Amino acid sequence: MAGFFYPRTATGQASIVPAPPWFYSGDLLTVEYRTDPARVAELLPEPLSLADEDPGAVALIWADWQSCSTSREELLDPVRAQYKEAFVVVRCAFEGRTYSRCVYIWVDKDFAIARGIHQGYPKKLGSIWQTRPHPFGPAPRLAPGAAFGATLAAGDRRLAEAVLSLTGESATNGFVNGHPMAHHRVLPGIGRGEGDAHAELIESGASAFEGGQAWRGDVELRLFDAPTEELARLEVHELIGGYYRQVGVTWDGGRRLAELPSV
Repeated sequence: MAGFFYPRTATGQASIVPAPPWFYSGDLLTVEYRTDPARVAELLPEPLSLADEDPGAVALIWADWQSCSTSREELLDPVRAQYKEAFVVVRCAFEGRTYSRCVYIWVDKDFAIARGIHQGYPKKLGSIWQTRPHPFGPAPRLAPGAAFGATLAAGDRRLAEAVLSLTGESATNGFVNGHPMAHHRVLPGIGRGEGDAHAELIESGASAFEGGQAWRGDVELRLFDAPTEELARLEVHELIGGYYRQVGVTWDGGRRLAELPSV
């Protein structure tokens, strides 16, 4: 049977995603803020612990992506390349090293969910929108004074909204999402009450990165309650900053940090 991911068939043509490496080009709108560190700790299963520095720091990131495999053929069939996502990143510690960790993430395409299963991202379907820059017409340019909006909804409920007004260039687009990722990959057991059949802690990150000029700005952020989501538990206590950057990223696998009995 051929194909990197399901469904595997005789030809592999129906596989939902091709094998890595995977390449991404996208626009990132990042909002960083501080919440109660206890709420972050709730989302860190063993053997992870809170980061020593700024343990309540959170990044909520909107991303408008084009992605592809080595063949690049998806770029000429845009329905297979383009998708949007919004994801929540915190920081954590493992064996004396600081990691970033995605605790919530919403995407709008099935192939993005499949990649998340492989990478340890807890992806769910959502509705994600953000203002796109453009050099002509009324769309904002990447320059001081430009304003960008972003919204996130899932299950017919709005979960978050932000407005970023650029004030100037920045040396970075934030610090919370600046470490290798520490994620759990979990497969629940098939029998009732038998726990996880497979659980491991893995590390991954970009194997290559390039980025344009990062921009900082004044930012507004609102989070909303929903019956099947918990984003609002990471309530905003203090805004750190807002950022905008266009990036290119290559992902090409990771490594196992620990095999776990259950999560």
